[in-house]
Amino acid sequence: MGINLGDVVPDFGAETSQGDIQWYDYIDGSWAILFSHPGDFTPVCTTELGQVGKLQKEFAQRGIKLAALSCNDTESHRAWIKDIEAYTPGSKVDYPIISDPKREIAVLYGMLDPDEMDNTGIPLTARAVFIVGPDKKLKLSILYPATTGRNFSEVLRVIDSLQLTAKYSVATPVNWQHGDKVMVTPNLSNEQAKEKFSKGFEIKEVPSGKGYIRLTPQPNA
Repeated sequence: MGINLGDVVPDFGAETSQGDIQWYDYIDGSWAILFSHPGDFTPVCTTELGQVGKLQKEFAQRGIKLAALSCNDTESHRAWIKDIEAYTPGSKVDYPIISDPKREIAVLYGMLDPDEMDNTGIPLTARAVFIVGPDKKLKLSILYPATTGRNFSEVLRVIDSLQLTAKYSVATPVNWQHGDKVMVTPNLSNEQAKEKFSKGFEIKEVPSGKGYIRLTPQPNA
C-alpha cells in the first residue's frame, strides 16, 4: 500500500516487546518515529537499535515517542535486546519493538523489501523511517536497503528542522544544524518578514538580482 507525505498514517494494534500496543493511543498527540528493520539477531540492525537506545534522551527532549518493528515474534525481540544492549555501551532499549510476523503492518505502511527474503522466501521489512506529527500525519519517510545502516544523528537533525518549520515561517538550508541561520519562506513578503522576525533578516545578493535568499537567526535559539 504505502503512504505519502501529509497522509494520516494508519492505526494498528500489535504485540511488542513491552506488551500490546495501539498505535494511535501510543502516539497520543506526540511526535513519533516508527522504524523497521529486516530481522532480529542480524548485525546492522543490532547496531541501529543500539544507537537509538543510546540516543533515547535526545529523542525524549524533543518529545518523540519511538517504536521499532520487524517480522520476528515478541519472544525473539526480547531475547535480542540483550545482544543489542551488550554490543552498544550505554544503550538501553526502553522503547517497544513491534512484532509483525504476518507482515500486516509492513504491507499497510509499504515497508517490504522485495530483495530481502526470510528462509521461507517471504519478503522482510526494509530499513524504513516514518516520522509522524502530533496530528498523526506523515511528516517524513526515508527508506534504506538492508545493506545500509541508518544515521540517527541525521534523523535527529531532521526532527529539529520539522519541529522548527512547523512553528515558524522558515526553511532550513543544506547541512543546517540547530542554532544555524534559517531561511525565510518564499510566501512571505519582505514587509511580512519584518513583522514576523524581530531579529531581522538579510537578503543575499545573487547574479539574477532576485532577492529570494533571505537569512534570519533561528527564531527559537
